Amino acid sequence: MNKKKATWTAVLMAVLLVVVLITAAVGWGPTGTGAAKNIKLGLDLSGGVSITYQTVGTENPSAEDMADTVYKLQQRVNNYSTEASVYQEGANRINIEIPGVSDANTILEELGKPGSLTFQLEDGTVILDGTEVASAQAGTQNDSMGNSQHVVSLTFSDAGKTAFAEATTNNVGKKIHIVYDGAYISSPVVNEAITDGKCIISGSFTAESAANLASAIRIGSLSLELEEIRSNVVGAQLGEEAISTSLIAGAIGILIVMLFMIIVYKLPGVIAALSLLMYTGLELVALNAFDMTLTLAGIAGVILSIGMAVDANVIIYARIREEIAAGKTVRSAIDIGFKKALSAIIDGNVTTLIAAVVLNFMATGSVKGFAQTLALGIVVSMFTACVISRILVNCSYALGMKDEKYFGRALEIKTINFLGKRNILFIVALVFILAGPVSMLANKAAGNGVLNLSMEFRGGTSTDVTFNEDYSIADIDADVKPVIQEVIGDAEIQAQKVAGGKEIIFKTKVLTVEQRQQLTEKLDEAFGIAEYTAENGETEKSISFETISSTISNEMRSDAVIAVIVAVLCMLVYIWFRFSDIRFASSAVLALCHDVLVVLTCYAVVRISVGNTFIACMLTIVGYSINATIVIFDRIRENLKLRTKKDTLEEIVNRSISQTLTRSIYTSFTTFVTVAALYILGVPSIKEFALPLMVGIIAGGYSSVCITGALWYLMRRRAEKSGKIAVEGKNK
Repeated sequence: MNKKKATWTAVLMAVLLVVVLITAAVGWGPTGTGAAKNIKLGLDLSGGVSITYQTVGTENPSAEDMADTVYKLQQRVNNYSTEASVYQEGANRINIEIPGVSDANTILEELGKPGSLTFQLEDGTVILDGTEVASAQAGTQNDSMGNSQHVVSLTFSDAGKTAFAEATTNNVGKKIHIVYDGAYISSPVVNEAITDGKCIISGSFTAESAANLASAIRIGSLSLELEEIRSNVVGAQLGEEAISTSLIAGAIGILIVMLFMIIVYKLPGVIAALSLLMYTGLELVALNAFDMTLTLAGIAGVILSIGMAVDANVIIYARIREEIAAGKTVRSAIDIGFKKALSAIIDGNVTTLIAAVVLNFMATGSVKGFAQTLALGIVVSMFTACVISRILVNCSYALGMKDEKYFGRALEIKTINFLGKRNILFIVALVFILAGPVSMLANKAAGNGVLNLSMEFRGGTSTDVTFNEDYSIADIDADVKPVIQEVIGDAEIQAQKVAGGKEIIFKTKVLTVEQRQQLTEKLDEAFGIAEYTAENGETEKSISFETISSTISNEMRSDAVIAVIVAVLCMLVYIWFRFSDIRFASSAVLALCHDVLVVLTCYAVVRISVGNTFIACMLTIVGYSINATIVIFDRIRENLKLRTKKDTLEEIVNRSISQTLTRSIYTSFTTFVTVAALYILGVPSIKEFALPLMVGIIAGGYSSVCITGALWYLMRRRAEKSGKIAVEGKNK
């Protein structure tokens, strides 16, 4: 690159950075298109719509039918937001909370009225009902002329498959009516017998009409018929303070990371800081463009991707310094440094990206939201580190910054005998792992439960109060919650303010009859509860209590567990494929187990509330730790290719860990700083989220440096002793 081209490229990069930052900060046009302020926020950060349904025809539906209906509604509302929640209230009510929207009527119209669905022959005989429809999706396919047409695809359960096969076999050429809530919504003609449990409804559909039909079929496939009894626009559960403190903490964390990179890496550090600014701007714009909903779980994905963005730069610039120290020219060192760093960056990011993709397709709720923000962050971070950073480094060199002093020289690395201390390091790991089960047993013996499960896992009581005065979320946090905590003896209290009035909904642990009575008296005494005239003419306090189920259903839990298992297996296969050695994959997975168990120990010992953020925290640690491990494995793989007869396997592993130790420390520090800022400045609920994350970052750094290499070494040495692998020689 000549000087003129470098100048224009640098100007273009500067203009691009300014445009991205302006877009993220204020956006364009009267509505601020692209601005961060337009990013959808979850119910915990911005509020949304709360809708309550009640079963029709029965006041005491079975637990199985209610659970099935809750799960299916959860699948449906995911179309509005991955962070939407559905939970049971009382014996026959279901609540739906959808974040980021403010028009309850629009949502009700789009969601439709859940009712009964049947498939009927022309003489009115019912073939099957909606409960036997497994899925209904709008899509496209080519007709006999090769033209694309909109269709609706249906998949039936095993029982539905049998019934539908019999009906279509006996009624070819006749219509089958799809009847929803007593009205015909479609009457397709049977062209042939359908025996595989899948059918396509075609016709003169538009994209919208096909989507509407698919939605109606999904709505009608509930186990119970429901009717809407109330809907409210509710405020944020955490309040504006949570958002403002998170933004300030994020800005401080990023600023510290930028200063750290500049101090440590000089010119490349300045470029890394600019790349991080570019990453932050692009991430905010992309969150807006892809219409993602950001919650505490999503913030975890963003934090992790920031750490990975910094990590990529650290790997690159450390490599450049190593090449300069090895006697290469600065020009050559830049080219070789980027080339050598690329494999570790790609393997680390792709491994985590695989997990994110699997979680996105298989999980639901906050896990899906986490996966989406993480996947987006990984793609953006790789672009800024591998493309933007490289362009800026080459521009700087072409503009005259060719001296070694601008880049620095790697110091001579003293090999640390990690493997010689492996027994001590393993014992330390085991102590922290075993502290978890010991704490859980102690908690159980004390009658507190092995873990401090939140309402999201164990359910609770919803208290709906209308006060005489209008209280803000800040007032509620400062004044009202302490009164409730005094009565119930528990600090986990969620508050939602209903828009346009003085009504507030509190969610707490399950309250006894005595606690409900005492709470009514205390709230009335301290704040004044509004009164109303009941149907019998008596004056009553405007306060009501309902038992609510967990917002994380058993099905959602199983979905999350299965998704995580599949994601870890996919990561294992990828590592095995890339490194051509199952021992790399096995030791990486064992290290991940260590990290998760150490964080679990933190939850058990400190009694941090286990809720949605628990899942996000665990997934963050898995993604962070695997990335750090890949970097060390990449160096072991590289050094194995250069192995000579005098190099023992122990020396290679110790040298590889030592060569990447600075990177491991720097990345752990920069990621820790961003989370620590959240912990120091955040509201209590954010502190509960940040603390185990910090523990996990330390645990992940420890396992990557002290455990994974040693585990791989023990497995590899056993293979060498058995003669399955040659002990010496280049390229072995």
